[in-house]
Amino acid sequence: MTRFDGVSWRRGVLTEQELAALDSVSAVNAKPGRRIELGHAILTALRPVDACVQHVVPDMAPVRLVAFDKTAQSNWALPWHQDRVIAVAERHDVSGYDNWTRKDGVWHCEPPVSLLQQMLFVRVHLDDCDRDGGAMEIAIGSHQAGKVDTESAAAEAQRYPGHVCQAQRGDVLTMDMLTLHRSLPASKPSARRVLRVDYAAVSLSAPLAWAK
Repeated sequence: MTRFDGVSWRRGVLTEQELAALDSVSAVNAKPGRRIELGHAILTALRPVDACVQHVVPDMAPVRLVAFDKTAQSNWALPWHQDRVIAVAERHDVSGYDNWTRKDGVWHCEPPVSLLQQMLFVRVHLDDCDRDGGAMEIAIGSHQAGKVDTESAAAEAQRYPGHVCQAQRGDVLTMDMLTLHRSLPASKPSARRVLRVDYAAVSLSAPLAWAK
């Protein structure tokens, strides 16, 4: 395991059998990302990933799963930003939970920063990916800045060491939820399948609940 400020790599930790179970849920139909419901079969397939997360922070459980693929037909990019949105079962107007949106029939909102600071952002690599393939870049230690407005994200990211998340199939990256990151377009696109899993060890303010 390689660990540095707010970031942990576990290289080659997943077996081909474990990866095959995750391959079956990774198709995104040429979209930048697709949320996947956390049903029983998916949670079972994620158990080896759960074990990786426990080495970083114990008692964490998956609360959101999104599949990504970057190909020649879907060679997208994202500027520097934080992911501050969670998926919930139903909308309830609770103090501190703002910016409500409904995506594919599921309510999403931005929770208090104090909750995001207790979450982890995990990426499971199903394909090899290097800089030419559009690997994600992160600003190491930027989670310490707290909430960063979109307009300030690029300038804030420059205050921290950059790290291009080059990976091989079976690598798992775990980092603090508020880490600034960006995704550049692939200069040599092929396939870059990644499962992004959000983990938390806390409940939401009642009557809010995590979406399944």
